Amino acid sequence: MHLAHYLGLLHKAQERLGDAFTEVGKAHGDEPDVFHTCEKLAIQCRGHAEKLAPFARRYAEEAPAEPDRLHSELFSGTRTGPIGLLRDLQDLYLMAAQCDICWTVVGQAAYGARDEDLLGVVKACEQETAIQLKWLRTRMKQAAPQALVVAE
Repeated sequence: MHLAHYLGLLHKAQERLGDAFTEVGKAHGDEPDVFHTCEKLAIQCRGHAEKLAPFARRYAEEAPAEPDRLHSELFSGTRTGPIGLLRDLQDLYLMAAQCDICWTVVGQAAYGARDEDLLGVVKACEQETAIQLKWLRTRMKQAAPQALVVAE
């Protein structure tokens, strides 16, 4: 059963996304909404990882290196200034999109395996991930004019 591979991928991706939200929130603490929302979303991501833990044990999680690679390629350090905020939010968006599609794939596998418990976790967490993506898109729209047109 290859579900273990995607559980490992998703589990690690959620942990890395939580770390990235924390990094971006701290780096852009002068933007109160970014700081507080990133902290909230980091906690949410870590909660998703915790909810996956029992299923990771049940299906003998395989932990692929992709989330670590994506995190290290995107976050070799946060950036500064308005363009830095925009780029950091875009990196978060890419990481969240990876989680989003993994939730979809794991959800389909849960249907196939008739694992109602896993399906319940998927439904709850994929909705929260969708909201994360919406916030990131909205915040990028807000930051783009300042960063791309008005900035020095």
